[in-house]
Amino acid sequence: MKKRFTDSAYFDDLPVYDGNDLGAVYTRERTAFKLWAPTASKVMLNLYENGDGGSLIETIAMAAGEKGTWFCEKSGDLDKVYYTYSITVGKQTREAADLYARAAGVNGDRGMVIDLAATDPEGFEKDVRPALENTTDAVIYEIHVRDLSSDTSSGISNVGKFLGFTEKGTKNSDGLATGLDHIKDLGVTHIQILPSFDYATVDETRLDEPQFNWGYDPKNYNVPEGSYSTDPYHGEVRVKEMKQMIQTLHANGIRVNMDVVFNHTYDIEGSWFQKTVPDYYYRKTVDGYSDASGCGNETASERAMMRKYIVDSVVYWAKEYHIDGFRFDLMAVHDIDTMNAIRAALNEIDPTIMVYGEGWTAGEAAIPSSKQALKHNMAKMEGVGAFSDDIRDAIKGNVFDALDKGFVNGKTGMEERIKFSIAGAVPHPQIAKNEKDIKSWAASPSQSINYISCHDNLTFWDKLAISNADDSEETRIKMNKLGSAILLTSQGVPFFQAGEEMLRSKPSDKSDTGYDENSYRSPDSTNSIKWDDKAKAIDTYEYYKGLIAFRKAHKALRMTTATDIQNNLKFITPPAPNIVAYTISNKPNNETAEKLMLIFNANRTAVNIPLPPGTWQIYINATTAGTTPIATASGTVSVEAISAMALVQQ
Repeated sequence: MKKRFTDSAYFDDLPVYDGNDLGAVYTRERTAFKLWAPTASKVMLNLYENGDGGSLIETIAMAAGEKGTWFCEKSGDLDKVYYTYSITVGKQTREAADLYARAAGVNGDRGMVIDLAATDPEGFEKDVRPALENTTDAVIYEIHVRDLSSDTSSGISNVGKFLGFTEKGTKNSDGLATGLDHIKDLGVTHIQILPSFDYATVDETRLDEPQFNWGYDPKNYNVPEGSYSTDPYHGEVRVKEMKQMIQTLHANGIRVNMDVVFNHTYDIEGSWFQKTVPDYYYRKTVDGYSDASGCGNETASERAMMRKYIVDSVVYWAKEYHIDGFRFDLMAVHDIDTMNAIRAALNEIDPTIMVYGEGWTAGEAAIPSSKQALKHNMAKMEGVGAFSDDIRDAIKGNVFDALDKGFVNGKTGMEERIKFSIAGAVPHPQIAKNEKDIKSWAASPSQSINYISCHDNLTFWDKLAISNADDSEETRIKMNKLGSAILLTSQGVPFFQAGEEMLRSKPSDKSDTGYDENSYRSPDSTNSIKWDDKAKAIDTYEYYKGLIAFRKAHKALRMTTATDIQNNLKFITPPAPNIVAYTISNKPNNETAEKLMLIFNANRTAVNIPLPPGTWQIYINATTAGTTPIATASGTVSVEAISAMALVQQ
């Protein structure tokens, strides 16, 4: 492990403020400003008429308060007045936006005092989260705000905006549903929006010019991204429009999870953290700033006020915006105690709010691995989930090797990895213990976020195009359907990238492969959802839709405990390699059917599989999936090449 700087002890001795009134606390009669800056010798509050430009109204000296805070109060109605702090540490004075700002001006350079109640859309006080009994009932659909509407085929008027999610009745050139109607029809329970807090890498003053970024460059953590609003110059607009998006999605039965990036800031010297309490919020080593994020820095979540900041932020989004879940970017940069504190705080609001993230880092962290929120430490974090790179790579091949194959696209010997994935990464007596890289890490299936593709790396379809270039498109579609069938019937929480159900591709003429595997700042032409592709991929779309419906119809596919999986999910020894088959019996999790049987055949020839006694109804085969029986079978059943089959015994 890297050696820590000695200043760590100094920072740990700083006073800790535990109040809930940091930031600008607004009433019509007065606004109270409070900042935690224990190393400062002087702090001035600057009030501005506008979010940019030389519009200074007044500068007010702040008084030193308890536990390292600075405080001042200004009489009168300050709604929509912009503000910053000038903070003197040593001989240097730097101007910074408030870390706790709830709104901001253009490009997030100044915070804004805001009457949050006035930003609520009509009826927002009656907005409720769509029902969710168990975490394993979730089906998550990952989407970038801009990608939804940026292609002209979307038919959406509010291109690249939060409001694009509020438009109903939008259609592509074939008259097929796009946007909100498409997502609702597909049947997912949650959308996960890529970072939508205010980030640094889109210039909000030049929105008439082509710009794109995924948003993993945090600037103001408690403020919506201005480029996603219809007016980034007036801070209240972005707040109201993000609320409108969430309200509309809730009204249509869809929860909203937020991708959050607390593990690093866009830069160090320009960040409000660094300008407020220099070096406190970052981890340092003898070599300089530690960089487990791969972005030049990593935040110090183990320090009291950084931990408080993260907890305060997610609680704020959950309460003020009714956000339903949080996906933590590079979650393992954070420490276990912080993730548990987040979970505990959200449980006080609503235990069904999801918490999950990437159980890895992008580099070596400056805290011991035993303290990191790593995938293999999930047993220490009840109610927190991690992405399963196990199922991802088992299905389609190693994500860092475009030519590598997995179970569905032709690699042999993958059966145990698929079985491990099906069992939701919990221990199971029928899964080989000595298989390389197979080690259970989830204490319950709700901790395993199962996916094949996400915004990172190649799309599922592009991966198949590269790894199986010699196969026909028809064969690759079979592989795609087989992969999605495994994903959407496995124990755990299924997650997939928007457009995967329409064979989404990210073409690039700048890549050796012809496909973009890191499109974080690529143009709309690469990143946008091409809604006019829906008609030619309609069979795949209907297959995904049917798989989701089948999952929702069978609680046995959504077991909530490792014990239930161990006792009721039994793998069957198949008659040939490259086949995985199993049954679920005893009606676990209040399942209504007597028994379920799932078969996955990755061979390029059909196989005959013996069935347990009785008559079975087939609901999923190579071409069709849903909640209506396709055929009946008994004795044996023929499973087509590169296909899945699901059978139910009532």
